[in-house]
Amino acid sequence: MSGLVKAKKYDWKDSNMAKVGTAEDRHVKKASAATEPAWRGAGKEPGVQVWKIVNFKVVPSPKDEFGKFYEGDSYIVLNTYREQGGEQLLFDLHFWIGKFSTQDEYCTAAYKTVELDTLLDDVPVQHREVQGYESEVFKSYFKSITILKGGANTGFRHVKPEEYKPRLLHVSGNKNSVTVTEVPMNRARITSNDVFILDKGLEIYQWNGKSCNKDEKYKAVQVLQGIKSERGGKPIVETFDEDDNGNGFFDYLG
Repeated sequence: MSGLVKAKKYDWKDSNMAKVGTAEDRHVKKASAATEPAWRGAGKEPGVQVWKIVNFKVVPSPKDEFGKFYEGDSYIVLNTYREQGGEQLLFDLHFWIGKFSTQDEYCTAAYKTVELDTLLDDVPVQHREVQGYESEVFKSYFKSITILKGGANTGFRHVKPEEYKPRLLHVSGNKNSVTVTEVPMNRARITSNDVFILDKGLEIYQWNGKSCNKDEKYKAVQVLQGIKSERGGKPIVETFDEDDNGNGFFDYLG
């Protein structure tokens, strides 16, 4: 038939795709990753480093916040180590997704995790962590994991104890892993199997369920001490057992 033109054949080797995965391509990507300010010092020596995604940017978390995660956020965690007797630095690289983290945030965390992997010459082993289903490797980096409500800049705001919004923390687990999770201020959430902390800013109460274990009690004490220290020793701390009568713990709950 007249007027028909035979379609032109294209060779992918003539396109930019031919360079994907080559040494030149990796060099370009690594050079780009090196421009990220947050990666300065990343993976230079053994230890754990944590970053939080805030408004599409990677923001370093202060060490006193390590182990605290806000359910509305996404994080990147890098563990740098050497095997016994070895010289080479090795890495486990995780991105953690909070239950209410937005798609934009966790996509940014995933992208930036790959970027950091590239900067470290593809040596890291990558891990995806989801709130409530963290791997044992991930949990081993922290004395405890505390899941808090909120997100974005929540963890960076300084709030005076007397202005603090009351919260209820649920402490549960065993010697292998104890998790601290912020839960709704409702007495229906209280169970005899665990420990709960009622944080009212200048008054903090620990409630021990009659079937809780010693690891939960010990972790709750650590949390209380940490909170009190953060607030300059001002809060009054009290501990109750479930069998105590008239302790008033439930008076503050809905």
